[in-house]
Amino acid sequence: MNPSSNRSLPVLRSLFLALLAMVGLALTERPAEAAGEYSIQEVVDAGHGFFGETSGALAKVIEQAFEQHGLPNGYILGQEGSGALIAGLTYGEGTLYTKNVGQHDVFWQGPSLGIDYGGNGTRTMMLVYDLPDVDTLYARYGGVSGSAYIVAGVGMTVLKSRDVILVPIRTGLGARLGVNVGYLKLTRAPTWNPF
Repeated sequence: MNPSSNRSLPVLRSLFLALLAMVGLALTERPAEAAGEYSIQEVVDAGHGFFGETSGALAKVIEQAFEQHGLPNGYILGQEGSGALIAGLTYGEGTLYTKNVGQHDVFWQGPSLGIDYGGNGTRTMMLVYDLPDVDTLYARYGGVSGSAYIVAGVGMTVLKSRDVILVPIRTGLGARLGVNVGYLKLTRAPTWNPF
């Protein structure tokens, strides 16, 4: 056997192990991207670009959502209008963004009932958690809107349908006060029917 080939085996083995270690490190540093999930920085950047504000309030609300629910695998950017005098209605439209299946139009509407007065128009970002496929998004999501987490005019609520969680984050114009129970129905096309 050639003595020089015996000396090169440990060197090749060391290079191979180093290469495996680097690949393993690269995979562990990017778990969100590999799983189609969004990092907090990606969501904060999208929110600042969409809302047109650079205040820390948006970042704090997004951070709260990440602490409670982890990494989203999609988000919706859109706008909505709502009003209430005990009973209320909400209508909105936007775009779902995902890493694995692209962008999709989405519309939402829904009724609410409670001690709730006023109206508002808002820009809305909805973080989407545990979405297995786009078709699953189009459903009714229930929740209590008065349980919002609010920082400096930016508010967050949590809505759920089966295993999918929506976390709407809103900022906008208007005056609305109260607590209500309701749902949002997400659809592929606009409709006036909130039920």
